[in-house]
Amino acid sequence: MIEFPFYVTDDVVMRPLEEADSPSLCRAYLRNRDHLRPWEPRRSEEFFTEQGQAERVAGQLKEQAAGRMVPWVLAAGHEVVGCVTLSNVTLGPFRSANLGYWVDAQCVGRGLATAAVRAACHAADVQLGLHRVEAGTVIANLTSQRVLAKCGFALIGTAQEYLHIDGEWRDHVLFQKILNGRSPL
Repeated sequence: MIEFPFYVTDDVVMRPLEEADSPSLCRAYLRNRDHLRPWEPRRSEEFFTEQGQAERVAGQLKEQAAGRMVPWVLAAGHEVVGCVTLSNVTLGPFRSANLGYWVDAQCVGRGLATAAVRAACHAADVQLGLHRVEAGTVIANLTSQRVLAKCGFALIGTAQEYLHIDGEWRDHVLFQKILNGRSPL
């Protein structure tokens, strides 16, 4: 079992999202605005404010309390340098979740995304009892596709006009990782 906080590198920890993360998330999103633009939905100006992040964090923590989401941050000291989220957590016979993640432009190439995705999948299996995790990337996001491949995700296929990203409906490559073959009971 992975205990959080979990060190993904010597200086970066993966830990549960907290209300107090709003100011650091605001700084991280401002710092990475251009870096993340091709891979994310268009964001309002409010999103890039402390108040906007406080509202977003409150919503994510509410979803977590309802059992529908597990949000983590990657932090170097007191600064957020990435996020990992299991969303749309579904139990019953499906026992599945969607994985999303991003890493600060200053930290790309250090193995943070790979280590964080592995930790999230382990938590999904051992702590949440899920059967599978699904992830999708914009077709052009080869870096993220390599991360998923390194973490044992298998290609499902291509979904046309899957998500509205950077102002357009974008095709995505979908992947899944089967975590275990346990019965959902």
